[in-house]
Amino acid sequence: MRQRFIVMLCLILIAQTSFSQGSDVEIVKSRSGKELGYSKSSGVKILSADGEKFKDLNKNGKVDPYEDWRLSAEERAKDLASRMTIEQIAGLMLYSAHQSIPANPFGFGAGTYNGKALKESGMPASAISDQQKKFLKEDNLRHILVTSVRSPEVAAEWNNNVQAFAEGLGLGIPANNSSDPRNTAKVTSEFNAGAGGQISLWPDGLAMGATFDPELVKQFATMASKEYRALGITTALSPQVDLGTEPRWYRIANVFSESPELVKDMGKAYIEGFQSSQGDAAIKNGWGYESVNAMVKHWPGGGPEEGGRDAHWAMGKFAVYPGDNFQTHLKPFVEGAFKLDGGTEEASAVMPYYTISFNRDEVYNENVGNGFSKYMITELLRDKYGYDGVVCTDWLITANEGTTPGTFAGKPWGTEKLSVDERHYKAIKAGVDQFGGNNDKEPVLAAYQMGINEFGEDFMRKRFERSAVRLLMNIFRVGLFENPYVNLKETKAIVGNPVFMKAGYEAQLKSIILLKNRAQVLPRKKRSTVYIPKIYSPVKADWWGNATPASLKFPVDTSVVKKYYNLTEDPKKADFAIVFVESPQSKEGGYSEFDRKQGGNGYVPISLQYGTYTATNAREQSIAAGDPVVDPDITNRSYKNKTSTATNIMDLRTIEDTRMLMEDKPVIVSVTANKPMIFSEFENMADGIVLNFGISTQAVLDIISGKTEPSGLLPLQMPVNMKTVEQQNEDVPFDMIPYKDSEGHVYDFGYGLNWNGVIKDQRTEKYVPDK
Repeated sequence: MRQRFIVMLCLILIAQTSFSQGSDVEIVKSRSGKELGYSKSSGVKILSADGEKFKDLNKNGKVDPYEDWRLSAEERAKDLASRMTIEQIAGLMLYSAHQSIPANPFGFGAGTYNGKALKESGMPASAISDQQKKFLKEDNLRHILVTSVRSPEVAAEWNNNVQAFAEGLGLGIPANNSSDPRNTAKVTSEFNAGAGGQISLWPDGLAMGATFDPELVKQFATMASKEYRALGITTALSPQVDLGTEPRWYRIANVFSESPELVKDMGKAYIEGFQSSQGDAAIKNGWGYESVNAMVKHWPGGGPEEGGRDAHWAMGKFAVYPGDNFQTHLKPFVEGAFKLDGGTEEASAVMPYYTISFNRDEVYNENVGNGFSKYMITELLRDKYGYDGVVCTDWLITANEGTTPGTFAGKPWGTEKLSVDERHYKAIKAGVDQFGGNNDKEPVLAAYQMGINEFGEDFMRKRFERSAVRLLMNIFRVGLFENPYVNLKETKAIVGNPVFMKAGYEAQLKSIILLKNRAQVLPRKKRSTVYIPKIYSPVKADWWGNATPASLKFPVDTSVVKKYYNLTEDPKKADFAIVFVESPQSKEGGYSEFDRKQGGNGYVPISLQYGTYTATNAREQSIAAGDPVVDPDITNRSYKNKTSTATNIMDLRTIEDTRMLMEDKPVIVSVTANKPMIFSEFENMADGIVLNFGISTQAVLDIISGKTEPSGLLPLQMPVNMKTVEQQNEDVPFDMIPYKDSEGHVYDFGYGLNWNGVIKDQRTEKYVPDK
């Protein structure tokens, strides 16, 4: 019923708009109703055959099989692959570096327009940059990763410009534009590069996991796919179905949970919603004009990072399995993403993670990054589990690493001594189809020549065509060859429309977890007087090294607070206080160049508490170690007996100060977390604790004020202390001692309160394991 409503809504939105795709684009209808969109400037003509119309993409005056929309996607892809030169296939195997629309004038994502910055060029924001023209024309690239966009309309117009440009080149292969998650309510998160852009805002990762509701995930994906298509985006670099079994991991915020069953169901629902088209939008086998390819990640599971360090850096290149629990991490893939209920059957693409799955290769005994591992991709993914979709590497695995284990650069883990060309060849031999973050076809062509030298030209031609067919099928199935253009007025009507925004906001509410409610201190009535302390934030740097200065300011938008309460800066005049804090943040992420320069190994603990932590219970000897190029002498990555202090320790001090200032009046702590944390440091000072994983302040206030009843559940355990964190196994879920608060409640997986007490419902019955 819900899905039918969504389809009807979009039909109404479309009906209310006049057709507008740009003056250069023509739309023609074939006799059977098939719509064909083409650019008048591209040189493409419309041909007639058997009473139907077809696009003459290669301009040879006849309808070739790949131009015949009556044939299956596989038939068309095989025909087109056979016509492509190796240079064209090499370009198809590229996935671009991050592209901002428009390009930034300098720094990350910089680009020029006729050799000038956009502002000086006089070009519109939707113009194609010089760099984009180069990789489309010279490198034959057709897969573009879009990050931030100025507006939905600019994104749509840019798509149309790119598609018209690509349509006029060679065989007329359209661009397959893609995105990391765009709809997250916390639009400044690292892994969506601040995408936002007036789109509907939903819980993401752990926040969505806290709803314990796969049907809600499917609703999100169904709506988000329509927004993606209206923006010209046809591939989602998501969902992330890694298990959050290592609580210190940098990217745990982006996973659904540590529960294999919950992650399996959430990921499956996500893919079904994104990939499925219904009604008039359907083409065949569940695919159609509202479908968005889902690239599920990260095979074979990126969660069990040793010590919580992340594989974007050499310091975190190893995933370890001290609990011998490798198989469990495959479950969300092999029982979820690859076994869909709908017609699309499986996720159309898979991304291996950067990590070396340490000592898991049972055939070749290699310790190399998963994108280079023939065991992981061919033996397991392809042969054992029968997956025949696209395998795309994570970004920059073939590039050279940085100068230290903590430098953000290439991630060629296990192949550090190989050349860039040799890494491409090794990945191709492993079974990879595509290279993330590479705009240059030359190393792919070099790898092809290496293959000829080893196996002969006939073998390598067939190998490249096999990858080309997989890549092309994902473009054919979503209808891009017939019409890659979007209607600008439809884009404006669909992206961020009120119905989608309302649904996203309601989902945010369902993701909020009430952890503590001493003496039913919550909800707090509207129009009472609240004290909200300012928070000191230290200097912060993102993963590209861009720093923001320290500040002392309100942690939330006070104009939003004033819609609910009278705000005072005098605790004596307040009826109650809300302290808005973030979970503890570690500065180094597990590696300190200062420690290394002082003669240490460089490795330091990642702490989940605010106060100074000394790792007395850490391993004496790390499970994995080694970097043959940058730091070959370090054979032990242990950080035993080293200390760390959270950069935001002032959050804890603010809670303490507020408790003192408020005396016996209620103190509510609102925590925005990106990983598990140690609550023992402040729980007894709080009368109420409300937890979220990155949603809007307004949603939190709707819970605190009682406008909405809390229903979220903990998607992971909250540990009692750092000792249990050190003693848990990185690869095993539910193996920590959870915290028990002053009210006798245990902060275990699946715990949460509503106004009546501890939640026990169908969700907990289904997903919370018996103890």
